[in-house]
Amino acid sequence: MEEPKKLFSQRTIAIATYFGGPAAAGYLVKKNYEAYDQADNGKKALFIGIVATLLLFAGIFSIPENILDKIPNPLIPAVYTGIIYLIVEKLQGSWIKAHKESGGEFFSAWKATGIGAVFMVMLLAVIAGAAFISGDFSKPGYDAAAYDKGVAAFSENERRSLAVYEVADSAEPQYLIRKFSEGIVLWKQNKEIINKLNAIENLPAELQVQNQRLLKYCDLRIAHNEVIVKAISEDTDRYISEIDRIGMEINKVLEELDNSGGNQAGFN
Repeated sequence: MEEPKKLFSQRTIAIATYFGGPAAAGYLVKKNYEAYDQADNGKKALFIGIVATLLLFAGIFSIPENILDKIPNPLIPAVYTGIIYLIVEKLQGSWIKAHKESGGEFFSAWKATGIGAVFMVMLLAVIAGAAFISGDFSKPGYDAAAYDKGVAAFSENERRSLAVYEVADSAEPQYLIRKFSEGIVLWKQNKEIINKLNAIENLPAELQVQNQRLLKYCDLRIAHNEVIVKAISEDTDRYISEIDRIGMEINKVLEELDNSGGNQAGFN
């Protein structure tokens, strides 16, 4: 028998798009195409999403800073999310509607949020690279080698911790408990990394502020994983609102990092 299809709804694609940009949308649209054995269309969707993201940020960077400062932070992601929503409606709306009416399964919103967060991390890395190339940090007055080493360790821990969201809807509960618990350890390690980076002499003030945000980010990730572990262990939905609340706080911190220059030292 054919394995039942599982799709991302327009709502979950919109959630991922808001936080991860058009590239995140391209990835989820690709997954929907693959469910209908249209891998070529899926590759095109992902490619278009990546190109659209690059063009979006090129456009944002071309806006004069005095004008950009007057634009409300949520406005730009709200606009491109609305556009993506309409595009998904045109490309896959009929599939999604028919799938829903037939009782088909959909991936959860929190998986989409996790994927959106992963793509946001990737976007921040691109912005950080652009800032470095522009020369803002080409001649640091601090121990850049030590800082870069800490950045690499932080980024690897982050990547390993977020990887669990890729299998959150299909893995066994005990596996998820183990992986989210391992994530708690990784985020605690990241706190130690940030504290060591804060001790570097002549660390620029903007990086000190950024590090404080990253410490808050680590604390929120730890709390998020702890609540998820509790929810899975107790096999209950009673913690959904708390999971969503912490998730929104995480996204807020990520937006603050983005707006402050996007992890200027090179954090993912």
